[in-house]
Amino acid sequence: MWKETVEPTASPDAQYSSRDNEWFKAHVPDYAQGHPMLFDLANLTKTYGRITALRDLTVAVPEGAIGLLGPNGAGKTTMIRALMGLIRVDAGGGNVLGLDIRRRPLQVRQLVGFVPEDECLFPGVDGVEFVAYAGELSGMARTDAMQRAHEVLDYVGLGEARYRKVDSYSTGMKQRLKIASAIVHDPRMVILDEPTNGMDPAGRIEVLELARDLSRNKGMSLLFSSHLMPDVEAVCNYVLVMGRGRVLAQGSLAELTRADRPAFEIRVKEDANAFGRHLANLGCQVETRDDSLRVELPEGEATATLWRATLDLGEQIRSLKPVRNTLEEVFLKAVEELA
Repeated sequence: MWKETVEPTASPDAQYSSRDNEWFKAHVPDYAQGHPMLFDLANLTKTYGRITALRDLTVAVPEGAIGLLGPNGAGKTTMIRALMGLIRVDAGGGNVLGLDIRRRPLQVRQLVGFVPEDECLFPGVDGVEFVAYAGELSGMARTDAMQRAHEVLDYVGLGEARYRKVDSYSTGMKQRLKIASAIVHDPRMVILDEPTNGMDPAGRIEVLELARDLSRNKGMSLLFSSHLMPDVEAVCNYVLVMGRGRVLAQGSLAELTRADRPAFEIRVKEDANAFGRHLANLGCQVETRDDSLRVELPEGEATATLWRATLDLGEQIRSLKPVRNTLEEVFLKAVEELA
């Protein structure tokens, strides 16, 4: 049913300038190390009248589970449409899984599954027919598409509802049906646009579990667009932040949430306020939080500074936890540039 391995990305169709290649190498470590790219775009521009939706967009993203973040009007939907070859761009170009988005859009769509935010179901059609039709649209023979439709409906938990009309499905069931139709042709990449929008907690958990399984166990890369930071953190290992048609920040989740300087949440046995004042005298930035301290060490300093302070005061550290930035903080810092 599922591919056990993902074939390596083919050589890109599009030829980039040496300047573009140098930009990719400088800004995307995976590109510099020769890792396969999920997609790469150079100088992509798209306007709608006086509105510039994509502004000279240059970006390369490695394979994996990619979170796509950005405020309304950031250009996320336009970029998704450009990646799938659904719109004509004004300038620039790029590749998806090594295929040129301008010259080979049909081949791109055969390798990509799409779960749109909007409801796209046909009234009066039962679930298995809807999914099988999606398979036929991707080029599968009717019998193969129907067999595969039954398999993916079982996978997403709709096996018992396969012969029900899609009009009768709940919001969560409709979303899982859209996922089934997106993976019926066994794509290498799945784009999910606001997949948990408007869902109840139980349905949201089901969709997130499906997304994680597709990425971690089924060999599919994801482009997961969402306004919900916890959902992105639950599914993705890489994040792309957009604003006004360009990239504001990108990198692995671990890299983006790493604090600029070593920081710790500390609990001590005796007097936290006195310990905090002493650390401040040693050059640390200290913030008191209830029964704990948030301590940011001076540049170049290590945890030895903390242990030295305990000796100075005869204090004991009961808890010492590294502090990371939240994804929300990363996002807000990135979009501050737009103010």
